[in-house]
Amino acid sequence: MSVGDIWNVIPEEILSHIFCYLPLKDRHAAFQVCRRWAVAVSASSVWNFTEVSCKDEDEDGTLQSLHQFLNLIKHLKIVFDQSKEVIRRNVSQILDMLAQQNHKLQALCIACTGENPYFYAGQDILQSIRNICHSETKINLQKIDLRQMPFTLDDGIVELIASSSPNLRTLFINNRTLVCNVKPEAIIKLLRECPKLSTLGVYYASLSEDVFLELVKPKREPFSCLDIFCERLDKYIPVITEELWAAVSARHPQLHVELEFEHTVPAWKIPRILKPNIPVTTLQLNTFTYMVNQVRFVTSNYSRSLERLVLHTTPSDDLDFSLIDLAKKCVRLKEVHCYCTVSQAVIEAFLSHCPDLKRYTLKLTKERHPWQPVIVS
Repeated sequence: MSVGDIWNVIPEEILSHIFCYLPLKDRHAAFQVCRRWAVAVSASSVWNFTEVSCKDEDEDGTLQSLHQFLNLIKHLKIVFDQSKEVIRRNVSQILDMLAQQNHKLQALCIACTGENPYFYAGQDILQSIRNICHSETKINLQKIDLRQMPFTLDDGIVELIASSSPNLRTLFINNRTLVCNVKPEAIIKLLRECPKLSTLGVYYASLSEDVFLELVKPKREPFSCLDIFCERLDKYIPVITEELWAAVSARHPQLHVELEFEHTVPAWKIPRILKPNIPVTTLQLNTFTYMVNQVRFVTSNYSRSLERLVLHTTPSDDLDFSLIDLAKKCVRLKEVHCYCTVSQAVIEAFLSHCPDLKRYTLKLTKERHPWQPVIVS
């Protein structure tokens, strides 16, 4: 039996399973091979999880072929080059087609690559997201991830997502733009209209005492993750108190917190935001300043929960001693990435005391960026 004959006897279910791993362009090519392959490509299992990568300007044919399969997609990720107008227009068309169809979409992730053009604020893409939320067809979005979409979000779009997606379980809006226009009042509305929400990625500026009081209400369903991005404007807002963190942690004992500090956060503000009773599992201190005191604080307070640590700081003997102590006490660490040189003793300490360590970036000498992590076998 020749290789060609083998493809003719493979059951349709197996063909569909193979095709579900293909990128969109290859699915389009497979669909055009023969009637049997077209049937296999058209199976709902092929389209449940679909990633659309828009990087070239000549993909109109492939994207148009997507139209007939949009109603089969449950989990959609769109990655596109925001620097090209033609590609942005294609992405808007995909989202607008979704808004017009009786789709089954449950998860939506939008990620941008390339340079953000001058005076471009992504209003076309944001309007297409609004169109999906305004769609007359009933939507059942349960996960929305906008972390890699660098367009300024506001109260209006968050409230629209909340009112149109009552079954929402996961929402990431911590997308690292220069300005956070999502106020705590919008987050409170989100929590009230989406009672099943258990994972939330936000700016620190979008949190408040009232947001935390909403989280601790008796009828609130279990909350599992807060992913918080801290940036320069946080110096103007009140910090979340230890008492509020204690109340939320007691109400949701399974809660874990991921904290990222951007380099624009003033050094004096970091110790005020960090509280001893936050159940921190991931901490990123991207400050490029002296961080020894913060490392000592982390060692003293987050040793039972910390799983991932990222440091952009300056090298020193004090830092080495502090990292060695951290390695001995934060034994649950799975990743540690320190983007300054350290001593051999630091590396040995993490390898000796952290049995779950999977990846680390610890360099003895400076290397050309980007520094590559070591995978622990």
